[in-house]
Amino acid sequence: MRDVAVIGIGLTNFGEMWDTSFRELCVEAGVKAIEDAGLDGEQIDEMFVGNMSGGRFVLQEHIGALIADYAGLATNHIPSTRTEAACASGGLAFRQAVTCVASGMQDVVIAAGVEKMTDVSGGETTDALAGAADREWEGIYGVTFPSLYAMMARDYIHKYGLTREQLAQVAVKNHFNGARNPIAQFRKEITLDVVKNSTLVADPLRLMDCSPVSDGASAVIVCPLERAHEFTDTPVKVLASTQATDTISLHDRRDISTIDATIAAGNRAFKMAGLERKDIDLVEVHDCFTIAEICAIEDLGFCKKGEAGKLTEEGYTALDGKLPVNTSGGLKACGHPVGATGIKQVCEIVQQLRGDAGKRQVNGAEIGMTQNVGGTGATVVTHIFGRT
Repeated sequence: MRDVAVIGIGLTNFGEMWDTSFRELCVEAGVKAIEDAGLDGEQIDEMFVGNMSGGRFVLQEHIGALIADYAGLATNHIPSTRTEAACASGGLAFRQAVTCVASGMQDVVIAAGVEKMTDVSGGETTDALAGAADREWEGIYGVTFPSLYAMMARDYIHKYGLTREQLAQVAVKNHFNGARNPIAQFRKEITLDVVKNSTLVADPLRLMDCSPVSDGASAVIVCPLERAHEFTDTPVKVLASTQATDTISLHDRRDISTIDATIAAGNRAFKMAGLERKDIDLVEVHDCFTIAEICAIEDLGFCKKGEAGKLTEEGYTALDGKLPVNTSGGLKACGHPVGATGIKQVCEIVQQLRGDAGKRQVNGAEIGMTQNVGGTGATVVTHIFGRT
């Protein structure tokens, strides 16, 4: 297997992109990644496009071919494949690209992610997202994603005594970071009182505990590490790429407030990279709800179960803390166009390791990690990256 490096990244703004189409969003991100890598589109050997539900949101299927066509790559007849794993679709697209290059099958591969969620009503969006859970055993009875994560939160609070203030602090921290990210959907700091007094969605989760409905796209280009300096002076090495699955129904889990797939994927990633938790300088985790970040920090092994709330409250995961978490603003503040999120996480880590993150830069960042979750944890994809 060959070592793999990221040589280019591209991001659109995240938010309500009324004047930009689904295909335009993805092409914009792809063009930016190609320009960042300093290569020509004709040098792309293969493409993977992460997308959860184009058929529901914009009535478009056959997305791999669509994006290749409008990116001007169809006449080259490159393979272009849509990947889908609910909200982990982007992370999975990146993993497929890394595997493709590591295997020697291709040399220059682009992984993109895109979702346009605001073209349908809120009810239609909620129903589409419910397809990431078990439709017959959860969705058909009216269970929504906020209610599933609320069950996880309730179980966690009962077991570990997490406080309302500690949960709210996740949102406060991520909005602080998002206010420093030029592509973020919400570039405004908030207070604990704003979170605690926001509209109740599914007890104990309030509106400000939930990631928003978003449009946006992201793209990353990878190649063999040995060729990376042909394209860029700042390649970032992929140290690990792992994936794990679990039951799709929350009620079938061993422990509904622990995501075992995160534990498995995380352990595999650290073993593959030959690293320990203390070696990680920052991490982007899947904070679709504030409780999800709390669980992720623990399930990745950065602290013991029940400790993440206190550490968050104490500033351990803040931008200037010992382990900065979600420097991009996370899904909560940066936005969550579901197919694009996993790739956006990769872009954030690459920017940080290059030293290009501006006002949210983590000083001396050399090793970063991402965790992208599909559903309530049925799919988890993790990656570790190192500055070369």
